[in-house]
Amino acid sequence: MIISWNSTNQCNMYCDHCYRESGEASIGELTTEEAKTLINEIKKAGFMIMIFSGGEPLMRPDIVELIAHASKVGLRPVIGSNGTLLTETLVRHLKEAGALRIGISLDSLDVAKHNSLRKYDQAFEEAVRGMDLCNEAGLEFQIHTTVMKWNLNELDALTDFAVNKGAKAHHIFFLIPTGRGLQIEGDMLSESEYEEVLNQILEKQKTVPIELKPTCAPQFMRIAKEKDIEMRFTKGCIAGSSYCIISPKGDVQPCAYFDLRVGNVKETPFDQIWAQSEVFKKMRTEEYEGGCGICSYKSICGGCRARAYYNYDGDYMGEDSWCIMNKREAQ
Repeated sequence: MIISWNSTNQCNMYCDHCYRESGEASIGELTTEEAKTLINEIKKAGFMIMIFSGGEPLMRPDIVELIAHASKVGLRPVIGSNGTLLTETLVRHLKEAGALRIGISLDSLDVAKHNSLRKYDQAFEEAVRGMDLCNEAGLEFQIHTTVMKWNLNELDALTDFAVNKGAKAHHIFFLIPTGRGLQIEGDMLSESEYEEVLNQILEKQKTVPIELKPTCAPQFMRIAKEKDIEMRFTKGCIAGSSYCIISPKGDVQPCAYFDLRVGNVKETPFDQIWAQSEVFKKMRTEEYEGGCGICSYKSICGGCRARAYYNYDGDYMGEDSWCIMNKREAQ
């Protein structure tokens, strides 16, 4: 079980695709003590891995303290970052606090393109420097890439870059138009490109020693099975069943791209929200509608619940319209 906490809305960038619309800190973000209480409740709920994300989590002055607390209670703390704020001292402190890995965003090997997406002139240079600092300190890192029309031809090269840099994994995120991402909806892959890219990623997996993980693309599990590629994952979309996300102000929702509030940890302990939310209970039934409901792969895929939510007027149990299996079933 894995959980992501957007620890702050504050960020030193203003990325075009940011689902959180990060920039300035939000009024009412969890305090240090509220965050520690949340961490305790996350552990009580049975979670194992806790992602500290943002905004940019390294902008929280108490981030090292909170990571240390998560490690102390028995969680496995990891970080999702743009990597630009890493320093030799901070990397050492993060490792000493118990951080097990940091995900660093890199969306293009073309410096100008990466920096343009991130609206930050030194984004590429500083992210790569952060990777080098992690290597020197022995803090594991992985590379995160959001795939869009303009960089889909770079994916293989980005994976090779990750291998050469010493990354432990390359996780590839598929754009879902929420937050500022709505403004660049035209950069999303088409349905046919989506299937082609998933096949490309899994073919690449056969040739590299690091983990490649499509994210927000649950059909990768079907394709991996068809290609007889062993994965450590058990299901593609785990939103609401073994994953959820918490906003900087404590709102709980099924995933980052599924903007449906099911509770707030300032009002109700998180472990109670996780156990009692009617939305989560319904999602765990796997009683999907349309093609997802009759698909032979539903137990290992589950379809993207966020895409169903946005494409079917809030029906998060609807079919994932991007999946070619739904078209096959309709024929």
